[in-house]
Amino acid sequence: MLKFIHAADFHLDSAFAALPPGRALERRRESRELAFRLADYVNAHGVRLVLLAGDLFDSAAPYRETGEALAQALGRMEAQVFAAPGNHDWYGPGSPWTTVDWPENVHIFRENALTAIDLPELGVTVHGGAFTGPEQGTSLLKDFAAPEDGRIHLGLLHGEIDPAEARYNPLRREEIAASGLAYLALGHIHKRSEPKRYGKTLCAWPGCVEGRGFDELGEKGFYEGVLDNGEIALTFVPFARRRYQITDVDVTGRSPRDAVEQALPKDTEQDLYRIRLTGETGASGADPLALETALAGRFYALEVRDHTRVAQDIWARAEEDSLRGLFLRELQARWKAAGDETERNMVTLAVRFGLAALDHRDW
Repeated sequence: MLKFIHAADFHLDSAFAALPPGRALERRRESRELAFRLADYVNAHGVRLVLLAGDLFDSAAPYRETGEALAQALGRMEAQVFAAPGNHDWYGPGSPWTTVDWPENVHIFRENALTAIDLPELGVTVHGGAFTGPEQGTSLLKDFAAPEDGRIHLGLLHGEIDPAEARYNPLRREEIAASGLAYLALGHIHKRSEPKRYGKTLCAWPGCVEGRGFDELGEKGFYEGVLDNGEIALTFVPFARRRYQITDVDVTGRSPRDAVEQALPKDTEQDLYRIRLTGETGASGADPLALETALAGRFYALEVRDHTRVAQDIWARAEEDSLRGLFLRELQARWKAAGDETERNMVTLAVRFGLAALDHRDW
């Protein structure tokens, strides 16, 4: 039995620009610690093979100390480690793949074609290839077939399957099915996929190990695999230090803070949340900035967005024979004619600003 890990898309040295500077600096430090935490996991769980499917760095020219830290962490692993550079961290002059001294247990695929590294002590052969530029317009699996030599053949690539646009190693299902690989470890897609089988080849994307924004939500981690008698079983292991979450809260008829407090789980201190307030509120809206201030201590980072609608009793005053009524009639007509939610939200903001001006109050 052979235990292995399949991970990808660390994106080390990401800027985390959406966070305040102090938090962004802390997140960059935490991302550098990721590989050290992974090394501890590898050594504690008897993992003997680590497959890293590209975009370990966020660019082909990260800080040198980031490359050196990754090399140090991978060198601590009591396992054979393989890396296939992707479109962000492509292999080329000046990249950390060429400038950093990598430990003996770390194998970097350097060619823009599949090459093989045999591990007779493990009974497997690992095939992989590298991006040598920011794009890879042709499939690195084209015309590939693993030899029928009694070994277990594993593939390691950064890429997509049957994409609409051929830019990032466009693999074809029929190529995977004809490859003769027992498992194809993929990177590039940041959302974890359930394992898929084409022919006799199992393949999967583990997603990114740490989310970096609200387009990378929920649990993030890696696949742990077990190879036993030629069969492969995968288990997803949540591993992110922090999660990004989006929660919608209907505040109709309730205090926005009470509604949010009731909707949230208790264990939010380590995570980054975006709370979207929905439903109906009065002329002043839900005051998202006040909510952010009041609840900030419950989260690693928090942003609150007001997506509430103007309450119906406010629109009812559109029938008044007054400046307020004229203003509301005009905005109500625009709200009804709006083509999408974004346009309706803009009208709602205009109503709130206008009513605040009419009432001589801040908003």
